[in-house]
Amino acid sequence: MTATLVTDASPPAAAGAGKTRRPRRRGPVVALLFVLPALLLLGALVVYPVLFSVGRSFFDASGTRFVGGGNYTEMFRDPATLKAVRNTAIWVVVAPALLTGLGLILAVLVEKVRWATAFKLLLFMPMAVSFLAAGIIFRLAYDEDPDKGVLNAAVVSVHDVFQGTSSYPTARARDGQGMTKEADGAYRTTANVSPGDTVALGLVGVLPGDLPDGARPAHGAASREAGPDELRGVVYLDFTPGGGGEQGRVDRQESGLPEMTVEAVRDGRTAGTTTTASDGSFHFAGLEPGSYAVRLPAANFAPPYEGISWLGPALVTPAIIGAYLWIWTGFAMVLIGAGLSTLPRDALEAARMDGANEWQIFRRITVPLLAPVLTVVFVTLVINVMKVFDLVYIIAPGPVQEDATVLATQMWLVSFGGGNDQGLGSALGVLLLLLVIPAMVFNVRRFRSSQR
Repeated sequence: MTATLVTDASPPAAAGAGKTRRPRRRGPVVALLFVLPALLLLGALVVYPVLFSVGRSFFDASGTRFVGGGNYTEMFRDPATLKAVRNTAIWVVVAPALLTGLGLILAVLVEKVRWATAFKLLLFMPMAVSFLAAGIIFRLAYDEDPDKGVLNAAVVSVHDVFQGTSSYPTARARDGQGMTKEADGAYRTTANVSPGDTVALGLVGVLPGDLPDGARPAHGAASREAGPDELRGVVYLDFTPGGGGEQGRVDRQESGLPEMTVEAVRDGRTAGTTTTASDGSFHFAGLEPGSYAVRLPAANFAPPYEGISWLGPALVTPAIIGAYLWIWTGFAMVLIGAGLSTLPRDALEAARMDGANEWQIFRRITVPLLAPVLTVVFVTLVINVMKVFDLVYIIAPGPVQEDATVLATQMWLVSFGGGNDQGLGSALGVLLLLLVIPAMVFNVRRFRSSQR
């Protein structure tokens, strides 16, 4: 009876075990079915292009002749490619370091600000702007014309406040009217004069509408006689509005040129300097007897200061990096700020109670505790700057495109931007991939270690 009961009870138990094993076997299959679309998409958009580019890099421009490592050899012989490698190295060294430092400083300072959320929002807003739009914005901001470029407008305004600017950049003397142009652009009287003489220095090339405010007619000043120990004269616009008048003579309707520097020169040395009045008149008093030349220095005719050539060969790369900082500073600040909010406050308060100042707390406690976050931010930015393309392509003008090129733009230019050598372009793409992979592996390992 007992044996029968044991035998009858065993089959249901076995059946139950089989039922529990079937769902466990289905689990990986169901998971694979859910992941399969993502794997197919990843393979089509990432794996296949990578493998195709690797294979294409071993063929010539037409893709019909196998050249082996010829493209890789040519890549490091091409001056444009070497310049792209150099510029990419500058980007990798400068941009992530500056962004991480700025993000750290701003994240620490924002904690002291009352409106911290609004401040973070303002700094993070450029992240919402596409690289294309940001490139157009900074292309206009960096424009060399002060009437268009806001940066040069500010630079020119500051320069003119401290250095001043010429009021007569287009003025010139008439040929054969008693004045000679010197090599540096200055004008001087052809014939020497002496104390007691009066000279009239006529200039042309200035539109009546461009005359300084307060300019008065020069006829009265030209008719004044000089004293025995003074040299007197007038600088005037030798042009009568509406026509008429006589060249080389101060007519009644002709205007004086105020605020112009005039020098009395003797034996190659400046004996006196003065500035013309509103009617263009000037005089030198107390001159020693002898012959002098009256000189109008070149500073009177200097062209206006045009600012800095931000997009010239020397500054184009730093200028583009500046635009990149504007976009990504908010990103670095927010990530570092998130790490800062998780720091143990008791350690900071204990340091303050022990007498540490804020700089010591920042250097010895905050930065070491934030080291993992700073590393992740830095490596992420390194990966990002290696792939920068939009800003360089949009901001750099055509003549300096080669001076600003990086690996990503060089790859595009070689393949599609006129080079039409997709073999060499694929080799550049493989080089870029090899440079990015170590940083990606390092970042993944950092994420895994932080999860543990």
